[in-house]
Order: sequence, then structure tokens, then C-alpha cells
Amino acid sequence: MRMVWRSLGTAACLVTLASAMAPAVAAELMDASRPEDILNLARGYGSASMDKADSGDPMIRGRIDGTAYVIFFNDCTDNQDCLTLGFYAAWTDTDVSARQIADWNRTKRFSRAYIDDDGDPVIEYDVNLRFGVSRSNLDDTIDWWKTVMLDFRNEVVPAAE
Repeated sequence: MRMVWRSLGTAACLVTLASAMAPAVAAELMDASRPEDILNLARGYGSASMDKADSGDPMIRGRIDGTAYVIFFNDCTDNQDCLTLGFYAAWTDTDVSARQIADWNRTKRFSRAYIDDDGDPVIEYDVNLRFGVSRSNLDDTIDWWKTVMLDFRNEVVPAAE
């Protein structure tokens, strides 16, 4: 019987400890409600500045390794409290074939590519932040965006020229 009480006591301590830690973990989560926090992370990869989309929603314009990109804040309520991000980069004055785009989409993860209405190759990457992610996770997400965008630039765009 003593062993049962000891186990119950240990379990109670663990539940209490987990409950005490929950607010600290929640405080570390990032979402799209504070665009300036995401801007600060983006600045760790190159130049970045806050702007507004035509809709009035926040938008970040940045440049990584000489390549321009945009982070759109999507699913917003009254231009704030956004739930998702859309990373976007396009290249003008280059000819990329539908086959190159299809090959990219077939062999790569974490992005989608297409040819826009102006005939420009585009790469996009969507991120759900609805319930928050850790700062490390969002930083890693931006690092993945950097990899995807620069790989597309180096593998697809020059291949068309």
C-alpha cells in the first residue's frame, strides 16, 4: 500500500510541476499577432522592413542573399490578429517552363511553385501560426524558407536563362 501512495504522490508532483510550467511555455509561443516579432526574426537573415499589403494587412519585405521576398500576413481580422503567413518570391525577365515547375513541385517539399499571370516564376511557402509555435520553430521556418527560395533561384531560374 505504501508503494501505491508513493506513486500517487509522485504523480501529483509531476502534474503540479507541469501545471506550473504551462504558463512559461505558453509565454514563449509566437504567432502572427505581433508582426514586429516576426520582422525581428526575418532581420536575422538579411534586410527586412514592415509594410502593408493593399488589403491593409501587415506585410514584410525582405532580401536574403540578394533575392527579394515578401511575407504576407493572412487570415487577419481588421488587419491584425493574423493566423497564417505566406512567404512569396518571384523572378521577372526569365523564362521558366511548365516542365521545370512540375519537376520542382514533384521533387521538393515545403513549397509550391507556379508561373504567374505575367509569366514569372513564383515560389510560395505557407505557415500556420494559429495556436502559436516556439520562437525556435519560427526561426527554423524562416531558415527553411531561405533554403527553399535560394534553391529555387539557383536550380530553376538560372536553368531557364
